Amino acid sequence: MSRLYITGLFIAFCLTCYSQNKVLNYLNYGDEKYKKGDVVNALDYYKQALDLDSNSVAINWKYAEALKAYKDYEKSAHYYGIVYQKEGAKIYPASLINYALMVKQTGDYDQAISLFKKAKTIYANDKKSYFYLKSKRELEACLWAKSTSNLTAECITNPLPSSVNTENSEFGHSISDGTFYFSSLRADSINSKEEVFTPNYTTSLFQSKQVEGSFEESKKITSLVAANINVGNGSFSLNKTRFYFSICKNDNFNYSCKIAVANYRDGVWSSVDTLGEIINATGANTTMPHIANWNGIETLFFASDREGTEGGMDIWYSQLKNGNQFSKVRNMKEINTVDNDLCPWWDEKSNTLYFSSSWYNGFGGLDIFKSTFSNQFSAPENIGKPFNSSANDLYYFQQQDTAYLSSNRKGVKFSKNPTCCSDIFSVVPFRKEIDSTELITTIETFETLMKRLPVTLYFHNDVPNPKSTDTTTTLNYLTTYAEYTKLLSTYQEEYSEGLIPEKAQIAKEEIESFFIEYVDQGVKDLSIFSDLLFKELQKGTRIKLIIKGFASPLAKSDYNVKLTKRRIASLKNYLAELENGEFSTYIENGTLQFVEVPFGENNANKMTSDNFHDQKNSVYSKAAAVERKIEIISIERLNE
Repeated sequence: MSRLYITGLFIAFCLTCYSQNKVLNYLNYGDEKYKKGDVVNALDYYKQALDLDSNSVAINWKYAEALKAYKDYEKSAHYYGIVYQKEGAKIYPASLINYALMVKQTGDYDQAISLFKKAKTIYANDKKSYFYLKSKRELEACLWAKSTSNLTAECITNPLPSSVNTENSEFGHSISDGTFYFSSLRADSINSKEEVFTPNYTTSLFQSKQVEGSFEESKKITSLVAANINVGNGSFSLNKTRFYFSICKNDNFNYSCKIAVANYRDGVWSSVDTLGEIINATGANTTMPHIANWNGIETLFFASDREGTEGGMDIWYSQLKNGNQFSKVRNMKEINTVDNDLCPWWDEKSNTLYFSSSWYNGFGGLDIFKSTFSNQFSAPENIGKPFNSSANDLYYFQQQDTAYLSSNRKGVKFSKNPTCCSDIFSVVPFRKEIDSTELITTIETFETLMKRLPVTLYFHNDVPNPKSTDTTTTLNYLTTYAEYTKLLSTYQEEYSEGLIPEKAQIAKEEIESFFIEYVDQGVKDLSIFSDLLFKELQKGTRIKLIIKGFASPLAKSDYNVKLTKRRIASLKNYLAELENGEFSTYIENGTLQFVEVPFGENNANKMTSDNFHDQKNSVYSKAAAVERKIEIISIERLNE
């Protein structure tokens, strides 16, 4: 072996060792910065390590995690995708669910749906696990978001001016006596690379005077500032003599908060103290106080992960007496979920609680929801766009005819990442012809009905009225739907019969996802469409619906044509029974008309099995089930 060859090997070995040491140094620096919450510099170090070793699953994972913390959804999704492709959620079980969540926050609901279906299958071995439950929940949420993403309330959304919003993060809380109170995460000195030149990079409370609709330059409330302590989330007592807010310590990127109170008089803050253990439970993170009048009683709403929490952060409340006596703290069980439920704000005019959650049907990460109280709280309802987006939307409150919220949606002020930081937005106006406390979240017009199409409804084989040659039925579609969903386990068992356990589990999840994505979603779409249709009919609009019917190719063509007519009839029965039968009046007088297009199996996929003796594929497969449907494909306005 030549000396030159040996020398070359030695040099290559030395270079490899040098490169590996350099990678380890970058990772150690990045880890140190990340633990301190300095995500920007952590990203810089991880990227340098990645440039030297792009095939490392561990480095790609660290980079994806840091990008997620930085709220750079597109890049984070890309690198989570690389991790998942390399290790299949075996080394990093969260890689697939995080990949799907980041894709959702880019607004690509089609890809997110595909990923959540895959995640549901991957995590199906433990159906009680958070990953499985979250995948299933997000699949439903993405289907909802996709079906409603083109509906936007008639409101104008504007970021507040630079006297309030900066390239850092701002969160709005309340307006009192013409002054806007908010929190901002700012350092005293930051350069163009977002490097902090002071160790005191904390959240502080600010105020900005409103003068004739404009916001004066904001000022920090220095009386409520403490060294290395974050303060924020301000709310006044009902008599405005006390000011409740959060004080938080940042321990390696983990906030530990308590609720404090300060006396307030003539612009002077004094006697700052934390509330007792009734509110600030030992070892719990307690934050986001909001004082409100609930049925004549001063009430403190707040968020906490104290004992008894469903998961993440929950919303809790306690009633006050004499300004300093708190009743037993109660969990808002009707609202809280296994995810984060935050930022409570109570509207006493409408008896409605507004809050943010990452669990219910939403467009992005955290969406804003409302729940009205009448003996008990109603099911939480997403307040829609433009209040919500594919980013995080929270800290909602109203002042007269204007709503305010904080969001990191595209359009915020930023220096590097367009979704890194939150700004405060105003949303105006509400509909003038109704009470200003009621938000309009859909545009109830004929054009909105068009946007809801097609509405597709699915049926079990030979339903309704099996083995019949009738062209009509007395059954309501919801009746056939209820019976259909009871057969889910039968479909799963039949379709997975004869498969090895691993493939059988995949087949069962595929069938369940079909029921969620197609069968259940069809009923949800029908409910929304029917409500809008009824309101349009009430306006005096004469409408014609065009409905197509399809069937799988198991029976003969003439039989399937009659079957699809029965299916269309079940939809007409559903409509006729709505609104206590008021819908039937519009059908009988010709205001609502139907055009039926029963295709039978003529338009069915020719690859779908028509073998009666192979019911696994001809009845219980997704390929066969997806053919058994009717669709409201078009809507026309009839001329007089």
